[in-house]
Amino acid sequence: MLCSNGTKISTLTVLLLISLPNISHGWYTRIFTFGDSLTDTGNFKHIVGNDTTYLGTHPPYGETYFGRPTGRYSNGRVFADFFAEALGFPFPIPYLDGKTAKDFQFGANFAVGGATAMNHSFFKENGISVDPRVGFLALQIQWFKQLLKMVCSDSDCSDIVGRSFFLVSEIGVNDYLIPSTMSIPFRDIYNFVPGVISAISSSIKDLIDLGAKTLVVPGIVPFDCTPFYLTMFQSQNKEEYEQKTGCIKWLNEFSSYHDKLLQDELHKLRQLYPYATILYADYCGASIGIFESPKQYGFDAPLVACCGGEGPYNFSRLVNCGDAGSRVCADPSKYVSFDGFHLTDTANKMIVHEVLKKLHKKLTRCKSHPRQERELLGFNATQELC
Repeated sequence: MLCSNGTKISTLTVLLLISLPNISHGWYTRIFTFGDSLTDTGNFKHIVGNDTTYLGTHPPYGETYFGRPTGRYSNGRVFADFFAEALGFPFPIPYLDGKTAKDFQFGANFAVGGATAMNHSFFKENGISVDPRVGFLALQIQWFKQLLKMVCSDSDCSDIVGRSFFLVSEIGVNDYLIPSTMSIPFRDIYNFVPGVISAISSSIKDLIDLGAKTLVVPGIVPFDCTPFYLTMFQSQNKEEYEQKTGCIKWLNEFSSYHDKLLQDELHKLRQLYPYATILYADYCGASIGIFESPKQYGFDAPLVACCGGEGPYNFSRLVNCGDAGSRVCADPSKYVSFDGFHLTDTANKMIVHEVLKKLHKKLTRCKSHPRQERELLGFNATQELC
C-alpha cells in the first residue's frame, strides 16, 4: 500500500498498552475540531433528536466505552476524543449541545456525521442529492464564528483563538462516497478532488484570519480498505487488490491523489501564513501497519466489519449495524472497522497515537512555532529547530 508521497511506510512498533503522547505542555487552552462522522461526538444525534434509526444513535454504538449511544460513530471514542485526551482536555462537547459560554470553556466539536467539504450547492448543480441537515465545512466555520461571539468577553478574541488547538479533521470522504453510491464512476469523481481541497483551504484561511496559530489538517483514512467499498466493488479479478492487504488498488490511488493535493495546498498556505503552524496529519501512514501486519497490532480481521449484515466482509447496505438481522462481534478490539464505514475505538486510538508521535516531533522542531510553546517544550527560544 502506498501513501500520497509514493513511499512505503514501514510497520510501526506497537505497544501492548498505548498511552497517547502529551502534546499540550500547558500551552493550549481549548481544542476546536471540525469534520465528519469520524470526528463527530454528537452533533448529528442532536440534529435528529429522538429518531434512533440512524447510525450512531442506537446500540451497539458506544457500548464498549460509554455504555450507551452518544452519537459517536463507533463502539467507543472517535478521533476528536483522542486528540483532546492528548491535550489534557475533556472529551469535546458537540457544538449543538452547548448553551452557554461555560459549556465551551475547553473548546467545541463542530463535526457532523455525513458532512461534506464542499457546499451543497455544488452537489445540487450536479444533480447529486445530499442530506441538507448534515451541512458542510464552511457552515462549521460559521458556527465557530458564532461561538466566538458567545465566549469572548469583549470584541477581541485573539487570545482565545491564538492559544487554541485546531483540528480541521478528516473531511472529503462524503464528497466522494455520496456520488459513488449514485453510480457515478470514480474516473469522474476525480474531478471533485480540487474542489474538496479548495474548500478545506478556504476554511483554514478563515481560521487563521480569525487568529488561529496551530492547525492540524489530516489526510483521509484509506477507504480502499473499508468493508463498504470492498463489498461495493467486490471483484473476482485478483489484480484489483493489494496483494499484502487485500485492499482495492485503484481506490488507494484515489485517496493518495486526494492526500497529495492536500499536502501541496498546505505547503502553499505555509508560504502565505508563515506565522501560523499548519501541520499535516498522515492518517494513511498511521493506518498502513494495521492492514499490512494486523496480527502485530492485535487485529484478527482488519477488512471485516465488527457489526453488520452478511457476506465476506460482514457488511450489507440492506442491513446496517444495529438493525434486525445484523451481527455483532464478540470483541470489537480485534476489528478495525466497527460498522463497515467507521472505525472501532481501538483502531481510532492506534491511528491517533501514531499521528501524535509524529506531530509531537514536528511541534518540538519547528522554529516558526510561537516562542512560548517552544519554551514550554523545553527548547531555548533562540534555538534553531527546523
